[in-house]
Formats: sequence, C-alpha cells, structure tokens
Amino acid sequence: MSKHARDSFSSKFGVIAAAAGSAIGLGNIWKFPYVTGLYGGAAFIIVYLGFITLIGLPIMLSEFVIGRKSRRNAYGSFKKLAPTSAWKYVGVFGIGAAFLILSFYGVVAGWSIRYIFFSFSDAYQGSSAEISLFFSSLVKNPTEPVFYQLVFMCLTGLVVVLGVHKGIENVSKVLMPILLVLILVLDVRALTLDGAMEGVHFLFNPDFSKLSFDGVLVALGHAFFSLSLGMGTLITYGSYVNKKNNLVKTAIQVTLADTIIAILAGIAIIPAVFAFGLEPSEGPGLIFITLPNVFQNMPGGAVFCMMFFILLTIAALTSAISILEVIVAYFTEELKLKRKVATVLATVLTSLLGVICSLSLGIYSGYTFFTLNVFDLLDFISANILLPLGGMLIALFVGWHLGKYKVFREIAQGGTLKGQFLVAFMFLVRYLAPISILIVFLKGIGLLDLIIG
Repeated sequence: MSKHARDSFSSKFGVIAAAAGSAIGLGNIWKFPYVTGLYGGAAFIIVYLGFITLIGLPIMLSEFVIGRKSRRNAYGSFKKLAPTSAWKYVGVFGIGAAFLILSFYGVVAGWSIRYIFFSFSDAYQGSSAEISLFFSSLVKNPTEPVFYQLVFMCLTGLVVVLGVHKGIENVSKVLMPILLVLILVLDVRALTLDGAMEGVHFLFNPDFSKLSFDGVLVALGHAFFSLSLGMGTLITYGSYVNKKNNLVKTAIQVTLADTIIAILAGIAIIPAVFAFGLEPSEGPGLIFITLPNVFQNMPGGAVFCMMFFILLTIAALTSAISILEVIVAYFTEELKLKRKVATVLATVLTSLLGVICSLSLGIYSGYTFFTLNVFDLLDFISANILLPLGGMLIALFVGWHLGKYKVFREIAQGGTLKGQFLVAFMFLVRYLAPISILIVFLKGIGLLDLIIG
C-alpha cells in the first residue's frame, strides 16, 4: 500500500471519537466501578486520576507520536523508525496483545449482547441466586455464548472492512454520542433513587484510610490499561491522524473523555447499588449479577437494564474495532494482503481462539495451563506481560531512542509548544512512566510481593 493510498481520519472530531472509542471499553463500564468499590471509592479515584495524568497521558501521546511520525502499523512503525536496531521488534508485543485480547474480549461482549435480551426475559425477574445461576449457566453453555461472541465479532469485522474513514471513523462518530446519552440517562435514573446519595458520598468523599497499598497499585495498573495503552491501537490510530492535528490536545481530549465516562459509569452504578443495600465491591459479578438484581427492583427496571447492556456492548464494540484494526493494519502493510482479505482472516483467527476461550469456561474447564483455563491464561499473558512490557518499551523508545528533538518536531507543530511542557513530558516518558509500569509488571507476575515481602 503506497503512502498516498493510505486511508486516514478526515476530521478532528473523527480522531477524537475513534481514539476515545478505543480507550472507552469494558474497562470503564465494567471494571472501574467495581475496583472503585473494592478500594475505597473517592480515595481510589483521586489516586487513579493522578496516575492517568502522570502515566497514562504521556504514554498515549508517545503512541500518537510513533504512529504519526512513521505512518505505519504497530509493528511497521518501529521497523521504520529503528530499522537497524532491536527496537524494531517492540511492535510484536502490541500485535500479540491485540490478538489475544480480542479473542477473550469478544466472549465478554457476547455475554453483554445476550443480556440485552435477558432484560425482558423471565430470568430477569428472580432472586439473586436465580440471576447468579443464569449467568453461571450462560458462561458454561457450550453453544449460546459462542453464538453471541460470533455475532459480536462479525459486527466488529463489518466496521473494520469498510476502512478507516468510511468504517471506523463514521461508526465511532455515531456510537460515541449514543454512548454518552445512554450513560447520562442511566446517571439521572440512579441519582433519583431513594438512598442514592449514600453512593454519591462514597464516590466523592475520600477516605484514604480505606485505600491500601494494593489499591494504589491497582489504580496505577488501571490508569494504564483503561486507556488501551501498550497494545498498538493508539499507534495504529495515530498513523491515520493528519499532520495538522495537534497531538497534545488530541491526547488530552481522549484522556478526559475516557476518564469522564469511567466516572459517569461509577455514578450510574454505585448509587444504584447503595440504594438497594447491596455491596459495590462484588467484582466482575457486579455487572452481570448484582446490577440485574438492582434493575429488577426499580420502576422501569427492564428498560434501564436493556439500556445499560446496550451501553456496555457499544463500549465493547468501539474498543474491539480498534483492536482488530491493529491486526488488519499489520496484515495489509506487512503481509501485503488486501483489506477485505486481511479483515476476514483476522476476524476468523481471533474468533476461533475466542471459541476456545468460551469453551474453556465450560466443557473444557478441566484443561488448564499453570492452573489457569485458556480464557484466564490469555487474560494473564496480555494484561500482566505483553501490555506492561509493550507500554514500558514505548516510553523508553520515545524518551531515549527518538529523543527530544524528533519528538519536539512531531508534536510542536512549528514550534508552538512551550518548552516547559516538552521537558516535563520527556522526564515522564524517560523515568517516571517506565518505572511505574515496571512496578505494574512485577506486581502482575507476582515478583513484587516477593521483593517487598
């Protein structure tokens, strides 16, 4: 594919919508509320926001710089910018992580689609034990979750095959406003419930005595993973950004959008959970077990339950699109496949591995690797090894290999950027971000506890 034929985003709003859609996913709607509930509410949020600013934003900007400067995919970017050094292999982490993550991500997204229909089923009206049994039965079913996973993957592939502008950008520009409207409606409903203010107090009145050291590390890790860093999505999207776009503003806007949606998700969920006397720290079951129990006890609950899982599916879809594009861009630019062939191949391969992930929770649950089933193993490898290593190497690459002058030329737009910002940015990507991500990595693989314990 020639440089002149390469597709790209056509507008600033398109860039923001697509990049924000990549960052805003299941981590915001699913994980953020329950880890906030688990680690003390407002105190956790404050620490999380600090890490978003000091770690997340610089890494995001670094990925944009790499992508736009190279105009290549996540692997090709490093190969072009560092052709004669080992740096060119850094992109392998991103491609590998994208492939593994999309495989099990589609499984969870499939559950979300099933729950849209569940909202109006008889199973929706039942005791907590019955709702828990429904979820457990769904996860272990050998056919139903696979069907919905494949439906989700087909939707993802249909968007990506249309290209960057006609597919990813146009769909993101429609879905992101819908996502915002849905979450605001859910916020209003949650805040009007009797007893909801106790949840609001929990979210916004910090009590640092409830924030453990583990909670700080979780906030650090979630700040990194929430923005879809380390898997090549923002390098790939950055390669489609026009040279006229201000990368600093874009990174700030995407980070703000991601953070605001995460907090709005917390407002939609935590006050409602408090209103019905349930626990906000129920883990992943908060979404698929606790919340349906909440919705069935409120007026119009079926409608709001359906809206929530539509919201969850949209968030999953916009992220899955960006992950699939990482693989498709690699196939088209490095393997020289046509986009249609590359999209079909990438969708089929990730879907097949996703089927194995789904079955590993049910009929194949007895087959484990290091005590983990396939679903959990792929989650562990991507979240605890590939993403942190990829993110750390991205920071070091920008901070030490590209250096401040090349970085300055890429993001300053003719020298309009203040020198103080560049100095702060280079300090963060050279020192603070790599060290912080290294801590996340050591924690994820269990070595940090051995070191400090």
